[in-house]
Amino acid sequence: MMIGDSWAQIGSTIAGLMFTLATLQQFFPHQLRLSFQQFVLASLQQFSLVQKLCDKFVNLFSPYIYITFPEYSGYWSNQAFDAIETYVGALSTTKASLLKGSLVQNSKALVLTRDDRKVCDEFNAVQVWWVLEPSPTSSSEDKYFQLIFRRQHRDLITGSYLDHVIEQGKAIQAKNKQRRLYTNNPSENWRSYKKNLWSDIAFESPATFQTIAMDPSKKEEIINDLVSFSKGKEYYMKLGKPWKRGYLLYGPPGTGKSTMIAAMANFLNYDIYDLELTTVKTNTELRKLLAETSSKSIIVIEDIDCSLDVTGERKKGRPKSNEKETEPENEKTSKVTLSGILNFIDGTWSACGTGRIFVFTTNHIDKLDPALIRRGRMDMHIELSYCSFEAFKILAKNYLDVDSHDLFEKIGILLKETEMTPADVAENLMPKREKKDPDACLNSLIQALEDAKEKAKLKAEKEKNIKINKGKNMKFYAKRLLF
Repeated sequence: MMIGDSWAQIGSTIAGLMFTLATLQQFFPHQLRLSFQQFVLASLQQFSLVQKLCDKFVNLFSPYIYITFPEYSGYWSNQAFDAIETYVGALSTTKASLLKGSLVQNSKALVLTRDDRKVCDEFNAVQVWWVLEPSPTSSSEDKYFQLIFRRQHRDLITGSYLDHVIEQGKAIQAKNKQRRLYTNNPSENWRSYKKNLWSDIAFESPATFQTIAMDPSKKEEIINDLVSFSKGKEYYMKLGKPWKRGYLLYGPPGTGKSTMIAAMANFLNYDIYDLELTTVKTNTELRKLLAETSSKSIIVIEDIDCSLDVTGERKKGRPKSNEKETEPENEKTSKVTLSGILNFIDGTWSACGTGRIFVFTTNHIDKLDPALIRRGRMDMHIELSYCSFEAFKILAKNYLDVDSHDLFEKIGILLKETEMTPADVAENLMPKREKKDPDACLNSLIQALEDAKEKAKLKAEKEKNIKINKGKNMKFYAKRLLF
């Protein structure tokens, strides 16, 4: 019997005394009841003091040491608890004959666990015990693991063993990990600090670099950069820099910016945090969101030029009447500043995690403040433009399973003369019937390219005529002013 069991008996005795007190209150006079209550309370206070002294005395001579790992540490989730939970769960399945199975939210594999509170482990011929408090069936939200081991093994357990547990737990998590797509919740929905800042779903995009339609040399450059970053933890540490990297994806709509992000996540096996800036009210909220993201993840702000005033234009003086008209509207929306974003990606708070990638997307790179996209913040600028012939060949292989065709030459000429996004090219290559017909699909693309070419020609002529007419009008009014 362990020490905790004896104290459980004492607690049961106290509960019996309190029940007896409640019963006697119904029959004793008020004054006598009051005196008796004071006597019992004084006795309990003395007993509590004695109990504390006994605990210290017993712990002093106890052969065991107890270490507690709570689920939450301060305001943030305890990553050590998560790793221990994974390790102990895997440990119990290897030694138990009665198991239960469940498919947990963040795992792609069936998880087998033992419905026991206590699990025994052995490390270098030394036994330890893991206890989950409260029990898994308890309604309490506050969980913690308690590690119990003999006092003479303190150095081994607090050193090598705990490092082993955390390392193995994280390795199992990575192996069973189902990539997640997170989005931030509005701050009014942050009911407590316990995992309410982000909502998530399973990320199941099949996008890969192999299927992305872009120039092969540019694709290889991006892949090499990602590989170099993923293996560069020690190198960044040697430089004294946070292990993070920024990518700016820019280009017209439909050129594959979102697909590129999905391919990066699948390539690195990273989660994605899609940050919606318009729901973030202050820079403080932005920092809290950053602190709740995991290491080795991709933090995305799409269309950043639309989410925030990052044009580089400073607010100029304006009439007070205008300020009164516009300020209430601004107060209802985000008060995140450009300075807050810069600190978010490159300030002190950006070092609170490791292996993170920041990705910004925009359709208008010329509108962004140079301070936001300089090297060191957005380390690599990736232009995703209109479909080239090399990109078309990848799409033809993906959609029609053809490597060459008699119509490729004509399509190559039209792609040089016409601006069409990879998304539009892919739509025209998509078979409209169950049986693939490459000829029909390629001819459909040729027709779409010719229509786009003609439309662009008419638009250019119209703009030219507008400029000519505008010039004539200016000359006409200039002559009238002279005469």
